[in-house]
Amino acid sequence: MLNLNDLQMFARVVESGGFTAASRLLGIPKQTLSKRIAELERVTGVRLIQRSSRRFVVTDIGQEIYAHASAIVIEADTVLTVIAGRLAEPTGLVRITASVPTAQHLLADLLPQIALSYPRLRIALDASDRFVDIVGEGYDIALRDHVLPLPDSDLIQRTLGVDEFWLVASPHYLGPGGTPENPEDLGGHKGIDSGLGGTTLALRHLDGREVTCVLETCFHANESTTLVAAACAGLGIVRLPRSICLQPVAAGSLVRVLPDWTAGLVQTSLLMPHRRGQLPSVRTVADMIGRHFATVLMPA
Repeated sequence: MLNLNDLQMFARVVESGGFTAASRLLGIPKQTLSKRIAELERVTGVRLIQRSSRRFVVTDIGQEIYAHASAIVIEADTVLTVIAGRLAEPTGLVRITASVPTAQHLLADLLPQIALSYPRLRIALDASDRFVDIVGEGYDIALRDHVLPLPDSDLIQRTLGVDEFWLVASPHYLGPGGTPENPEDLGGHKGIDSGLGGTTLALRHLDGREVTCVLETCFHANESTTLVAAACAGLGIVRLPRSICLQPVAAGSLVRVLPDWTAGLVQTSLLMPHRRGQLPSVRTVADMIGRHFATVLMPA
């Protein structure tokens, strides 16, 4: 039966160009290496190395076996790396930047749970809708909500999912004016402007039909909590991401308008600088964010 340790030693001997160099590399006596290679030759029944006091030549069959032996060494090193990464407890500061809606509705409950799970980890969240220089400002993780593809960059980019835009309003508002039955009915309703495309709405039906319609703006805000509050107060119909609407809709504070229609899609991506993205603490936080978002957002 093949001894995997012998295959590893054989690979190191070939890579080192001889027993003496391999002995220094592995910290194993030259005589021991020679005996182990001889045992490998006995088990395989083939000559792997032609050796004399002056020459060290790997045979043809030895070259073929070395190709497989070196692959085994790489896989063994990978196993050790995985184990070390799992055993290493995440520590240190992880700086995250995200939009205000993402911070409020998707990260607010998650990040404290991560901090409780890893007491030696420190998390700093910057909730801001401004443009952030991720590398220049020293962030480890950035969450970006975008309609168009992000520009190419040297950052690690991971797509977390997409979110539909819904039209919602309070039952109190819809009572007197009636609930719209089709997009054309929206013309007689008031709109709450989120600043994400104004009151001109591009709607898509489940069957693929697309229409454009306009709402008369009666209230404008560029912050999602205020928009939800305005809609709950009965000011009009608002366009918001599904993830933001779920809780007030479940509570009955808002109802979905034209449920067979969506008002666009927004994609959420996670970005990391390559250097910081290799740290166990950053990988751990990024992976937990990814798993959480997969339960909330739709696949891209």
